[in-house]
Amino acid sequence: MQQSLGRRCAAGPASARGKTFTAIAPFRACGSRRPVKVYAAPEAPEGEAAGPSFLQRLGRVIKEKAAGDFDRFFAGTSKTRERLGLVDEMIAMWKLEDYEESLEELEEVLISADFGPKTALKIVDRIRDGVKTGKVKSGDDIRVALKAAIVELLTARGRSSELKLQGRPAAVLIVGVNGAGKTTTVGKIAYKFGKEGAKVFLIPGDTFRAAANEQLAEWSRRAGAEIGTFREGARPQAVIAQNLDALRQRSGKDAADTFDLVLVDTAGRLHTAYKLMEELALCRAAVSNALPGQPDETLLVLDGTTGLNMLNQAKEFNEAVRLSGLILTKLDGTARGGAVVSVVDQLGLPVKFIGVGETAEDLQPFDAESFAEALFPRSPAAVAAK
Repeated sequence: MQQSLGRRCAAGPASARGKTFTAIAPFRACGSRRPVKVYAAPEAPEGEAAGPSFLQRLGRVIKEKAAGDFDRFFAGTSKTRERLGLVDEMIAMWKLEDYEESLEELEEVLISADFGPKTALKIVDRIRDGVKTGKVKSGDDIRVALKAAIVELLTARGRSSELKLQGRPAAVLIVGVNGAGKTTTVGKIAYKFGKEGAKVFLIPGDTFRAAANEQLAEWSRRAGAEIGTFREGARPQAVIAQNLDALRQRSGKDAADTFDLVLVDTAGRLHTAYKLMEELALCRAAVSNALPGQPDETLLVLDGTTGLNMLNQAKEFNEAVRLSGLILTKLDGTARGGAVVSVVDQLGLPVKFIGVGETAEDLQPFDAESFAEALFPRSPAAVAAK
């Protein structure tokens, strides 16, 4: 009984050896009516917050700040919005008696922005149902119904876009194909959490590129994070395991030397290369072996300019390492932003972050309603004037 309770507590009997606890909670009764001693967690050093609630709170703070910076999100989706400009023309000429023809045009426009045939048809069918039931009568109703359908697909299929970080340290494994922007994304996430007060550790798991380590080292400097040991040409799973083992030994000697967040970079690899994908599974296993229950998040970085081609990538990576979410980068450089909706709809994986520019602030926590509003703003005329 004591051991099972110890695992649930921040520091129970199994993990208490060699540590000093500031308080012991009074005995409390459990189901067997026998007194059980419950150990309180060690106090965090003054000025340092700890535990999963801390990281969850930081994640929400980051998301709230991004919501207040909608202009950045809006500007980063301008090319996709231009591609979807034909929707405004269709809405302006909307006639209820010719709605079938208009909806066919809408479907074609959505497909051209890489919403994908299946996803575009789902959206149009929902609007068609609204017309038949009398809920959609005007062009403005079309816009409202269109955005509502997109938000519904993104939230119903994609689930929560918040990072679910439970451990301390919480580990996030970043994967993806060559050139998708993994190392930069790791650096930007480190910057965001470091800026809010989290203690971040970076593991340079891309052992095939010395430049990746240099790049990550620069990001660690900007973010105020610490970077682990890098060995060019070594097996990435071995480098990951050695760095995590070193962290465990450090925290064992000094509880204050515990990191909040560990971000693990990996080498880019083609999703069609079986041996490389098998190696990636070993990287994930290395994290789990060193930190039981981790990684909390396994995120796939997808290059937005590839459009619907990212679907096959996501399927293969998901099969290899059980993805928990997606990060879409370079959306500011493409008119194919509709692929966001299609990927979520087809795979049921949530988008956690979206890249709408080159700076650290341009990696934005994903918000379905903001995304739909950016693609189909309430006032197209004002957008055109701007």
